[in-house]
Amino acid sequence: MNKDTAFYIETDKALELKPNKIIISNKTNKDYKYKKIEIRKAVVKKQEVYQMSCYTEKQVFQKNYDLENLKKEISEVFPDNMKQMNIFLDNEEIALKASKSGQLLKNRKITKTEVTKKQSTEHNRKKNYIFQEGMLIEPLVDMGIFTKEGKVVKSMYDKYKQINRFIELVDDILKDEKKQCINIIDFGCSKSYLTFLLYYYIVEIKKKDAHIIGLDLKEDVIKKCNCAALKYGYNNLKFHMGDINGYKTEEAVDMVVTLHACDTATDYALYNAVNWNAKYILSVPCCQHEVNKQIKCSQLEPMMKYGIIKERMSALATDSIRGNMLEYCGYKTQLLEFVDMAHSPKNILIRAVKSNIPKTKKEEALAQVEIMCETLHINPMIYKLLKKEKGM
Repeated sequence: MNKDTAFYIETDKALELKPNKIIISNKTNKDYKYKKIEIRKAVVKKQEVYQMSCYTEKQVFQKNYDLENLKKEISEVFPDNMKQMNIFLDNEEIALKASKSGQLLKNRKITKTEVTKKQSTEHNRKKNYIFQEGMLIEPLVDMGIFTKEGKVVKSMYDKYKQINRFIELVDDILKDEKKQCINIIDFGCSKSYLTFLLYYYIVEIKKKDAHIIGLDLKEDVIKKCNCAALKYGYNNLKFHMGDINGYKTEEAVDMVVTLHACDTATDYALYNAVNWNAKYILSVPCCQHEVNKQIKCSQLEPMMKYGIIKERMSALATDSIRGNMLEYCGYKTQLLEFVDMAHSPKNILIRAVKSNIPKTKKEEALAQVEIMCETLHINPMIYKLLKKEKGM
């Protein structure tokens, strides 16, 4: 039996045991592009597959295989390009390694079932995240959310979940997008944490082209963000000083993002998005003072006399009207939880997708807004802007 046959037989025997995880490491071929490979069980379209994650210095590439094709892929890597493979079963670890002389070394050890179950549970919890631990995402490192090794900083775990939640909401609407290039305007980008990660997601994970313009009123913020985009090599991510109200562009806009734009700034962003016929809108409103100053309703006086209740009701009324007005303008609109209520009461994200909304449903949405405005004695900005736009 030659050494190549020995490697093949032992690898084949180990894979037939259907391991939970495989790690291939210790690169021997300096020209080989990956520094580590991880393989885990996954379920895709109700089919069990093996997801292979191949890590370079700054990126991770993923592909799914059935067992037979996985064997072929591994044979291309081990032992010619990487000399060590660790195979994890429910309560056992098998280590295969190529010695300096090229011989196969094999070691087996029993692992604690409880530990393995815990690892499996943690993986099940994490595997649904688009930005997984172990992915080398430079903006996440600079933000202090990932360590340089790609591990989540414990104190930043809530922020890590929030970022993934936003990207999941984007992923859901882009899953059937056929366009190769997506043009995005991000209003009120501020420090642009999510803007950088949105760019990374579209370019590195979706493998599409992204052209993103981030707008903010603070010159120092714009300068810092442009420097960061240059550092990361995000060539089509640009930041400009600009006001949400009155911003003009000649380019077609596919998506408008507005995160924590204060008060009526959110309304101007939604108004611009509708004017540009943007296909996708994602908006997380912030403080909403306008309706709070106007709202009056004798039937709701027991609620209105408490400031905190009045403030929250005004915010909910504002976002409900925004959602209905977008529906009137031809968008399928959802109001979704963005941040856990335990961390922030301002936890609503408005997600709208241009759709074929029936005329009767549009008219119904508008009628509901007008009844609500009359009942609460309010005249919110989004209603005024879109009423003028549609010539109502």
